[in-house]
Amino acid sequence: MKRILFIYFLFFGILKTQAQQVSQGAMDKLGTLITLIERYYVDSVKEKKLVEDALVGMLKELDPHSTYIAPEDLKEMNEPLEGNFEGIGVQFQIVNDTITVISPIAGGPSEKLGIEAGDKIIKVEDKTVAGVKIKNEDVMKLLRGKKGTVVNVAILKSNSKQIVEYPIVRDKIPIYSVDARYMIDKETGYIKVSRFAQTTFDEFQESLKQLKAKGMKNLILDLQDNGGGFLHIAIKMADEFLSDKKLIVYTKGISSPEEKNLATGKGDFEKGKLVILVNEGSASASEIVSGAVQDWDRGLIIGRRTFGKGLVQRPFNLPDGSMVRLTTARYYTPVGRSIQRPYEGGTEEYYKDLYNRFKQGELTNKDSIHFPDSLKFHTPAKRDVYGGGGIMPDIFIPIDTTRNSSYLIELSRKGAINQFVVKYIDTERKNILTRFPDFESFKAGYEKIEKDFNSLFLAYCEKEKIKFDENGYNLSKSIIQLQLKALLARNLYTNDAFFEVYNVINQSYNKAVEVIRDDTYFKKQKINY
Repeated sequence: MKRILFIYFLFFGILKTQAQQVSQGAMDKLGTLITLIERYYVDSVKEKKLVEDALVGMLKELDPHSTYIAPEDLKEMNEPLEGNFEGIGVQFQIVNDTITVISPIAGGPSEKLGIEAGDKIIKVEDKTVAGVKIKNEDVMKLLRGKKGTVVNVAILKSNSKQIVEYPIVRDKIPIYSVDARYMIDKETGYIKVSRFAQTTFDEFQESLKQLKAKGMKNLILDLQDNGGGFLHIAIKMADEFLSDKKLIVYTKGISSPEEKNLATGKGDFEKGKLVILVNEGSASASEIVSGAVQDWDRGLIIGRRTFGKGLVQRPFNLPDGSMVRLTTARYYTPVGRSIQRPYEGGTEEYYKDLYNRFKQGELTNKDSIHFPDSLKFHTPAKRDVYGGGGIMPDIFIPIDTTRNSSYLIELSRKGAINQFVVKYIDTERKNILTRFPDFESFKAGYEKIEKDFNSLFLAYCEKEKIKFDENGYNLSKSIIQLQLKALLARNLYTNDAFFEVYNVINQSYNKAVEVIRDDTYFKKQKINY
């Protein structure tokens, strides 16, 4: 119990140091309560859980983004932002109760040993892992481990059906945050960024370099459903688009003095048409980049109003290995907008906002969105922009619900489309790659196999006892068939191929291509390019 009290006092000591608002009386009161519970409570209590619940409760009263992270959760939560984990380096999926390699991660230990897509992991350290109802979390516990350690894996090879034993030396495995990059046409490039991790800026710069080498003059940056990440990485990315000494973002809080972040003279895409795609899932760091670009009239923002997270969290380590991420400041866009949406109604109501937006028609109708004049700001080109709740795009694209059906939901719930593609490739990979050795030949010739491929999928669904709904299928047919094609492309080639195929149905993407090819939009909005 003394250790628990120490954690409590340390936590409040941090708050006191940062905000000078916690009184000795408050700390004494909490310490006394814990002692009373220990000595006099009628039943035994789990002290650790009691303290953790109290910490969570206190933070919940502050704002929706101040959080407590238990020691056992910390590593898993940090991995996507650190940009790597330690393991054998494969993307896998459990198919027919068997661990199937979807693809080895480039440069990882599995790829170096010759492990290929379609291979099946049968044993790990002489323990059978096929046909035992293994779960994803069990697989990760078996295959992940400290760099330099060895894990012995028996694999059923997809090409020879022989079982081969591999001693795999675990290593650092990169987690990429640039999901795709490709040329749309001779002058326009596309980059999809899923998060702002430690490696994101380097990945983004390399993507810019590759596309510029192919002749890119215009860029579509896709930040849809990008929930954010590191502030300093967002600042670096925005710097690529803005000229020297332009303000990118500034932060300030009661105990955090104002800090301005300015662009340097090193941007790699300060000239050229720029469109950023956003939606209600774009938050935090995504809003910093899109806000800076919008405020300086540097590019067009297309999509739907972003999430609205304008709070900055700072991590504080606690002595038992846990962590508190505490909100210490707000950030503001160059013209002075705070895009943080209100949270006075409590955390539960805060996270119901997206549901409320849908219910009120905001995701389908731009006219349902109303900002008070008090939140209006002006860009250098005299364009109106608004604070107080996310970044409102320059061109609104409603969410498309016209092709949704209960049948499509059922296919998604059961993972039928993905499962079918994996099984199909397991037996037909060699034949398909013989016919389409690269993605270009796949794009040119896919229509020759499309009808048979779609028919095989419906036969698979019937075999899996997924009841066919003709009306639902006809309504969602274009989405189902495009998902089949996109997943086939990804499993045969690269993630770039998936997005290049699937973006055909993305209305924000299609609008971005349209406006880039027509100068009218940029001139009307007075955008600098």
